[in-house]
Amino acid sequence: MALEIKEITKYYGVQKALDQVSFILNKGELTGFLGPNGAGKSTLMKIIAGYLPPTAGDVLLDGIKVTAEGTALKRQIGYLPENNPLYTDLYITEYLELAAGFYKLPRPGARVREMIALTGLEKEKHKKIGALSKGYRQRVGLAQALIHDPPVLLLDEPTSGLDPNQLGEIRSLISRIAAEKTLLLSSHILQEVEAMCSRVVIISQGRLVADGPLSRLKGVTLGSSQKVYAEFDREIGPAVLEKISGTFQVTAEGKGWLLTALPGVDLRPNIFRMAVESGATLLALTQREENLEHIFQQLTQE
Repeated sequence: MALEIKEITKYYGVQKALDQVSFILNKGELTGFLGPNGAGKSTLMKIIAGYLPPTAGDVLLDGIKVTAEGTALKRQIGYLPENNPLYTDLYITEYLELAAGFYKLPRPGARVREMIALTGLEKEKHKKIGALSKGYRQRVGLAQALIHDPPVLLLDEPTSGLDPNQLGEIRSLISRIAAEKTLLLSSHILQEVEAMCSRVVIISQGRLVADGPLSRLKGVTLGSSQKVYAEFDREIGPAVLEKISGTFQVTAEGKGWLLTALPGVDLRPNIFRMAVESGATLLALTQREENLEHIFQQLTQE
């Protein structure tokens, strides 16, 4: 199911939280949704889920508008909010049965058992939610978001506060679910997004600043210059490296050198040529990819 975010703008009084944000998500995509605190991520997720009306713009599911008043299309969306509000006095099974009742599922008991198995809650299912660890509470939240088998799933900071073991388990679960869903995942953990997501959408100050496959975003310099690590079998001083055509900056790194190119220059052939002319052997010649953290900082810093 295609989810289209079309020129969404949201004001809180005179403050503009979102400014004409547009992108499209398709089935089978696990898209990371990034932005600094206050960028508008949670606001946009609430609008997509139909919990909050936009000031302008539309959310479309397969071309049909989702509204805060409508219920039919909202049933096609599963939503795990950032703070994962749960009824802590209820047992896990009770809570999921309550959630299933909201959607009037034909076989609620069977669906609850299925979700408990899917999210790995079997050992804890006889406990009250208030007695669960943070990791298991996140599992309950996921089970609730999935109880009605929605084709679209919105996860707002699903791994927040988890220890490394819990994080790995939730990551594996989300990855399995994503193959059959249109899934948008918001997170502050950039390494998590880099490990799980094939595509990234980044907003800053309410505006869309990047959207595309992670591999393409990392491969594009985004206005910066190519960086190449070079290591030689003999002493090559910085004065020699700085004379290589197209070189902007040379920095010592480990046993070798990190060379930054002028915009639009591929330094690798020039470094190779210099090595041949100097009688040196290249032990390493590697182009450095931008990592997601650097891309994020570059796009979101004022």
